[in-house]
Amino acid sequence: MRNRITYFFYVGFLMMLASCGISKSQKHQPDLSAYNNTKPVVTKLSDSVFIAGKNSLLKNKQGIWELYAEGDPLEIGLNTGALTDSLLKKQQQIFFSKIGDIVPSKFQQKLLRFFLKWYNRKLYLNVPDEYQAEIYGVSQYTSHDLDNIAPPYQRGLYLHAAHDIGHALQDLALVGCSSFAAWGDKSEDGNLILGRNFDFYVNDAFAENKIVAFIKPKEGHPFMMVTWPGMIGAVSGMNLEGLTITINAGKSEIPLSAKTPISILTREILQHAATIDEAIAIAKKRKVFVSESIMIGSAHDNKAILIEVSPEKMDVYDVPNTDQLFCSNHFQSDAYKNDKRNMSQIANSHSEYRFEKLQELFSQNPKINPKIASDILRNKDGLQNKALGYGNEKALNQFIAHHGIIFKPASKQVWVSANPYQMGEFVCYNLDSIFMERKTKTLNSFEEENLNIAKDPFLKTTAFLNFQKFKIEDDKIDLYLKNKTEISSELIQNYQSLNPDYWVVYYKAGLYFYQKKSFKLARENFEKALTKEITTVADKEAIEKYLKKIRRK
Repeated sequence: MRNRITYFFYVGFLMMLASCGISKSQKHQPDLSAYNNTKPVVTKLSDSVFIAGKNSLLKNKQGIWELYAEGDPLEIGLNTGALTDSLLKKQQQIFFSKIGDIVPSKFQQKLLRFFLKWYNRKLYLNVPDEYQAEIYGVSQYTSHDLDNIAPPYQRGLYLHAAHDIGHALQDLALVGCSSFAAWGDKSEDGNLILGRNFDFYVNDAFAENKIVAFIKPKEGHPFMMVTWPGMIGAVSGMNLEGLTITINAGKSEIPLSAKTPISILTREILQHAATIDEAIAIAKKRKVFVSESIMIGSAHDNKAILIEVSPEKMDVYDVPNTDQLFCSNHFQSDAYKNDKRNMSQIANSHSEYRFEKLQELFSQNPKINPKIASDILRNKDGLQNKALGYGNEKALNQFIAHHGIIFKPASKQVWVSANPYQMGEFVCYNLDSIFMERKTKTLNSFEEENLNIAKDPFLKTTAFLNFQKFKIEDDKIDLYLKNKTEISSELIQNYQSLNPDYWVVYYKAGLYFYQKKSFKLARENFEKALTKEITTVADKEAIEKYLKKIRRK
């Protein structure tokens, strides 16, 4: 009874916080008086080509949507929303249905909504006015089916903080990315080249409608970024000055309220900075609520650096005596060298392993060019070519990437991967030709087809076909374990044969047999899992803990 009273006390306290702290934020609307609020008229030319004045949306033959939008912040938002209308509604449904899978209880969902409203009560105070106006424009085309979560505009703000909130509250590394840069003697032509995998995974459906957005704002630099419907923040992008930006999550503390979402900060840098110094100056202006490494590449400086930010401090990691830079999911600057959270991340996660793999591949490739960069991003092996099993987070290619991307800032060239993951064709774009030579009503793809990088040959192998089957079987195994359903030995053997080098297939079999009190079979599978490359220290310790329990039994 005491536990129930305590539980309901906290529930009541949370609801009180929500009701007294969120009223102003829920009523807030951005100031749009300085902007053109004319609703765009969209002309549908086919199922994959739409235009609205000078703005357009086209799906290329590789399945990537190419968006072009220009104007003031509200115009960009309205045109983006109008052109991506049906995609936008679908994307939000996909995202929130995933939340429903994670939190199936209606009561818990209600508590989550209260919490989000309270936690985001100061979010609008930390998003620059121009991006509030753009989010508002996009929100005019979102579905009202989700208004129980929040009104369209506030919901749009929440979604831009979704990565940060999950990252901050659960230490949930939805983004476990790897990135690199080379210039000078390490680059084939001496000019800066960068590559990154954006390992952000909700589900396969979330990455289906990938957008390469080309934005020409009234203020700031024209730029491109890879995004998804409804997202105006930048996770990977380059502007017409040849400044590039990518983000890699770090280890975070838990803040008491939302501040500036990382993707909004990086969008501001992408739009308004031309050099590394200008990027650093913008980063210093904003308060963030998670830890993140921001890789900045600059054609003007012909080098790359890392801006490492957290709720408490910021530092810059520069490498003056070398011509290469690597980034995974831990910090490298002096300010964080002795940080306990960062040291724990290096010791216990898969970040350091991927970092060392990047170093190994660079040592094997003296000169980096776009093709070699794509091979690095697609690499599936461990150190010294050890088989990790497909989907292992120690690999650079974890089979979860929303996209892979390669930049050549001096020539304003960028390559974006088509699905699946970073293994589809890398489609080449040239920002000079798109922004400076663009016709008013182009109906063709912006791609530079002769410079595209071919699909990964791995897509045609039996191993990839088996991996696709493995993902289906893996979901089934999770359901069986959750419901404690009977699993046949044939099903388990088939499951393990589809991805035999992956430690998880033996770990989950061990869990099943442990549930069934078949301790001999459980021990055999747990011991087999330990012979494989296990992702984290915590995962390995969990297996060893089960083995100790079995020995006692």
